Amino acid sequence: MFKKIVEYISQVRTELSKVSWPTRSEMWESAKIILILCVILAAAVFAVDNLLSFGLEKIL
Repeated sequence: MFKKIVEYISQVRTELSKVSWPTRSEMWESAKIILILCVILAAAVFAVDNLLSFGLEKIL
């Protein structure tokens, strides 16, 4: 059992060494894009929610 665990960890380390990790600046740029898109999506959901609420208040 212990031998299988050691072999598994060894294989994981080998595979992780093949990964192309992003640089700090690439990661920061991706994070900024995601944050901006989240704000835009939240604003769109807020606007649609308010429009639908207004419409339902007028109907009812």
